[in-house]
Amino acid sequence: MQRMMRYGAAAGATLAALWGGTAAAQQAPAPAPVAPAVSAEDAADVQELMAQLEALKANYAQEVRRLRELDVQVQAMQARLAGKTGAAIAPTTATAMAPAAAAAASAEAASSGASGPPPAGYASSTAEGKQAKEASRRSVNDVKQQQQALFNQKLTIENSLTYARYDRKLLTLNGFLALDAIFLGNIAIENVESDSLTYNLAARWGISPNFTLNVDMPFLERKTVYQKGGAGGSAAAIAQEETTGGGLGDIAVSGNYRLFPERNKIPETVLTFGVTAPTGREPYGVDWKVLERDDDQFIRFAVPSKQPTGNGVWQANIGLSAVKTADPAILFANIGYIYSFKRSFDDIDSNPDTVNPGSVRLGDSYYFGAGVAFAFNERTSLSISFSDKLSARASTRYQGGQWVKVIGSDANAGTLNFGVTYALNSHATLVSLLGVGLTPDAPDFSLAFKVPYML
Repeated sequence: MQRMMRYGAAAGATLAALWGGTAAAQQAPAPAPVAPAVSAEDAADVQELMAQLEALKANYAQEVRRLRELDVQVQAMQARLAGKTGAAIAPTTATAMAPAAAAAASAEAASSGASGPPPAGYASSTAEGKQAKEASRRSVNDVKQQQQALFNQKLTIENSLTYARYDRKLLTLNGFLALDAIFLGNIAIENVESDSLTYNLAARWGISPNFTLNVDMPFLERKTVYQKGGAGGSAAAIAQEETTGGGLGDIAVSGNYRLFPERNKIPETVLTFGVTAPTGREPYGVDWKVLERDDDQFIRFAVPSKQPTGNGVWQANIGLSAVKTADPAILFANIGYIYSFKRSFDDIDSNPDTVNPGSVRLGDSYYFGAGVAFAFNERTSLSISFSDKLSARASTRYQGGQWVKVIGSDANAGTLNFGVTYALNSHATLVSLLGVGLTPDAPDFSLAFKVPYML
């Protein structure tokens, strides 16, 4: 029995040893696999693929730069052609181009592995396109600002200075012709030379995208020289007197309403209406200085003691203007009507020895004009235009009397205008205008400089 127990213990020890060895074998880590050897042919293929990848990256970067350049050029051309085809074309192509340009820019940055700004000479396509569009429209906006109004500006302050020269000579013969060869009577030479300098301060508010409100406040300085000859029948005897005057002129308040924006064949059409207040010194009731009398005390030569600075009556005006871009030309035209209200004064007689109260009603006026401007570049434009103003005869009525038309008070003032605009910066523009009188009622010439500043 003891022998059997010894055999059992030995067998158990043997099984325990075998079980422990198996478990240890299972817990031991497996040996690492042996890496296969790389052949020289495979290494050559990898090098060739890497070279092809680098070449494709370089070509792709060049295509991205080219895409940016084309995008900027397309947007600039769209801005210049906006007057022909309307503004609707720009969003379509620009919307399609913008994602492509953005994706190209991202791809270029990813391929180059750079996160900094693009290379010199290549800015963001959206920013450059916007700048190109604004630059192309600047000359057009400057022309529109002078002809009607800009509706995309909140506030514009305009300072202008205008000089006008008026010179008229008149030979009068008061008598009769004897024997068809000898003139018997009084020969008189009359000459009036007038110089005026006007400073105008104007403010233009953009109330809405289609309506602007304007206020013009002029200040005038005038000098007039009167010459009269013919005393005693001799044209050599000439009397001369100079008078001056200055101060606030007639303040005007007006509004511009855009009826139709420019699109396809329809020009931008603007309705203008306004009122002019008689804030200046009226020409009625001004004291006159007598320089020469006849033997019977008839006044032969008298001049006003000071020059007026306004019309003296309320006026209302309404007009219509149109602007059409036809790259590189800009066509514009206007037409309007001015109505003058009658007004009473304490004295309407030019005779300094009498005082006659009465009423004055200036004649209605019609004005029209047309011209063309050429935008040379984003800063400069040249314009040439014709303007005319037709005024009917004025009427006066002494207190208790009838209305009488004033002979010679009607006028036809035609002017040929030349203008140059130059953009000083993104806010200010210099406008120079030269007007040449074509009719006797227009100034001989006028020269104006304007600087509108857009806030």
